Amino acid sequence: MGIGLFVRAVFTVGFIFAAGFSVGAIAESGAVNDSPIAETCYTDGWSESLRCYQIPVDKAGEVSLSVLVAPAVNGGHREPLYLLAGGPGQAASDLARLLNPLRKLNRSRDIVLVDRRGAGRSNAFDCGLGDEDLITQMDHFVASLEECRSTAGERPLTINSRQTVDDLETVRQALGHERISLWGGSWGTRTALLYQQWYPQSLQSLVLDGVAPIESRVFLAAQAAESALQQLEQACSADPVCADFGNWRGELDLLLANWSDEQAHNFPDPFTGAPAEVPVEDWIVASAVRTALYDPAAAALLPFAVHQASRGNYAPLSGIFGLFARTESAMSMGLTFSVACAEELNRISADDIASDSADTFIGDSFIRTFVEGCKVWPVPEQPYEKPQVREHPVLLISGSADPITPPDYAENDLDYLPHRQHLVVDGGGHINSTRGCVPNLILQFLDQPDTALDDRCLAEIERPPFAAGAYGPELKPDLMPEAEPVLADSRESDEEMENAQGGSEQ
Repeated sequence: MGIGLFVRAVFTVGFIFAAGFSVGAIAESGAVNDSPIAETCYTDGWSESLRCYQIPVDKAGEVSLSVLVAPAVNGGHREPLYLLAGGPGQAASDLARLLNPLRKLNRSRDIVLVDRRGAGRSNAFDCGLGDEDLITQMDHFVASLEECRSTAGERPLTINSRQTVDDLETVRQALGHERISLWGGSWGTRTALLYQQWYPQSLQSLVLDGVAPIESRVFLAAQAAESALQQLEQACSADPVCADFGNWRGELDLLLANWSDEQAHNFPDPFTGAPAEVPVEDWIVASAVRTALYDPAAAALLPFAVHQASRGNYAPLSGIFGLFARTESAMSMGLTFSVACAEELNRISADDIASDSADTFIGDSFIRTFVEGCKVWPVPEQPYEKPQVREHPVLLISGSADPITPPDYAENDLDYLPHRQHLVVDGGGHINSTRGCVPNLILQFLDQPDTALDDRCLAEIERPPFAAGAYGPELKPDLMPEAEPVLADSRESDEEMENAQGGSEQ
């Protein structure tokens, strides 16, 4: 478990998917006029076959991107939907399991996943950090980054959002698509918004989940994380099981404020239970709590885990580390820092960080990773131009308890999108496209983008039940409506048998 984990979770879609990949031996023939040739392939998380391409994106034909296409079941009479991953640094191919909740969309639309340069199967620029699970000290991580940067040559200078968007347009043209729709998750929403600015003629509509507007400074995330934790605290206090943990939030504050060297050295490894091989510093603990807030199911474990940790039992809190520590797909750290240092850190000052960090449980622990990392990752600034008004239909999706891209971003920072609708999932974390009725609402929007959605079904999406102990949540009586009558009938049968036996004995 290490800093690599927490950086990978910065702007990912909240759930990180393994994406094992195999290519069939039979290629689809019939490609003419330099059209790209597809091979039949399969990937983890999706049972159907895919069409897989290697599409050149430079004039010399030396740089190609890996592209996966889930072909429309009925031939694709509607515009294709491209899925854009987060990070920056996650591969779109890691989103293959999103195809399951979006299966209805796939009936009439191709769904396309493009691994941007430096991610996934497009020559991942990962600095080897994806395999280092035990970097739990900031200086070790920064040293690893510095070593990577010193051997990377000019590559960090060439990776940026403009390149990614231009490449995406090249892929669209190569696949022969006219207008396309984009689904973006987290940092993928930033990519989608930039594509809309630079290639408006190629775009039909946008679906943006976990919105990172062009002009927002989303790395200033301490206040968003604090708000998400406070919402969790309120939900816990209203739950009869969770409320028994008392002031667990106060216990968390004390734990972080008084974290000792002894605790750092004896914190258990989530997989072995033995003391961690290297000290687990307080900022790592705070980062683990913040990361858990991305996913409501993981967040539901926090009150119990923190309550136990305050009593010296760190195993449940370590278990939360383990939920994220060895993700099978990793962020490409070279890509992450090349984009983050050039496009985000350049517009964040020390005063901004101090203001955002004040009175929060995370403080500057999250952004300090980038502040320190960017010191050894020098890249020129890549400022964005002021966004221009765009008339495309846009569907925005937010979780009220998102610790990185709160609903305010979608409400207040997107005046250049006059034709937008906004769905907010109460208690939702980071990325909500797969929850409850949201996939159906996305389908309705894409089919009829100018029609207002009826979003009343969102009220049916609830937080997962809170953990009551080491074995998870308690079963609620209202989940077992048949239990009481069955037990009552059983008791009556027992009484009748005892009476009958008593009568025979008499």
